[in-house]
Amino acid sequence: MSVPPGGSTPADVAPTRDQWPAGTPPTTGAVPVLSRSAHDRAHLSRALPDPTGGRPVRVLTVDERRTVPVHEGDDGPSLVWDEQPTLPIGAVYLGEADGVPYAAVRGERALAVNGRPVDSWSGLREVGADLGDLDAGLLAEAIGILEWHERARFSPLSGAPTTIERAGWVQRDPVTGVELFPRTDPAVIMLVHDGGDRCVLGRQAVWPPGRFSILAGFVEPGESAEGAVAREVAEEVGLAVTDIRYVSSQPWPFPQSLMLGFVARAEGDLELRLDPTEIEEARWWTREELASGRGPEALPPPVSIARHIIDRWLAGDLG
Repeated sequence: MSVPPGGSTPADVAPTRDQWPAGTPPTTGAVPVLSRSAHDRAHLSRALPDPTGGRPVRVLTVDERRTVPVHEGDDGPSLVWDEQPTLPIGAVYLGEADGVPYAAVRGERALAVNGRPVDSWSGLREVGADLGDLDAGLLAEAIGILEWHERARFSPLSGAPTTIERAGWVQRDPVTGVELFPRTDPAVIMLVHDGGDRCVLGRQAVWPPGRFSILAGFVEPGESAEGAVAREVAEEVGLAVTDIRYVSSQPWPFPQSLMLGFVARAEGDLELRLDPTEIEEARWWTREELASGRGPEALPPPVSIARHIIDRWLAGDLG
């Protein structure tokens, strides 16, 4: 696909917010919604025999589908925590807030949790954007650490089943004695613009029909985040970029990514040359098209950092 040389300028269009794809309003928070947190991870307590200090603990059950019990209240959804007198065996300590310890454990679905009714079992993608700061931060942490336990039951060094230590935050190889810690895979996600009033959005074939988003990819060994931005953009849509600037980050525990958000300006030839194994379709969109609802049928959901970056760019916060 090709675009006229030079691109448009901010004076060419006047962004509006009268409509929005898929019926969702723009995000308004200062940080991506899954980056919110209102608890202390209390990492020093993990080394104690009882990280809760003998206090009752609120425990979140996560089922095999990564869904959790949710209550729908007048002010929106909230997690249904199980009040336990002590930290259950097999639970992972998450930290504390206002003197209350929190933990998470794998378990089965139920209609009620400790006598409290459950309205639904929902995942982080479904309710993460609507939860309060405390529940959102605890849920993202719970999903990430439990996914690590599911995928790291055996030592990569000896193949032996690991033993769990430090309230679920360390696995030890019983053969070599080596401590194994949770890992996070860095990925970059970037809005590429033309220096004026257009940006590139693409779509993968596996996405819902009509959904477009900004570009993304994993950081490779020995590569900086900025280097990954330039490489991924060149690989996916054939553009050279400059003025690569960091925006913000967000955990994406599906299963263990940390999304590093950037904006970058395309330079030189602005014709898009797609890698068909990565991108099914991509094109340039103007601010006016996106803000007025005349752009893609759907943008990324509010729970994603992609939507956060798009909304900030549309608002003029990112140039």
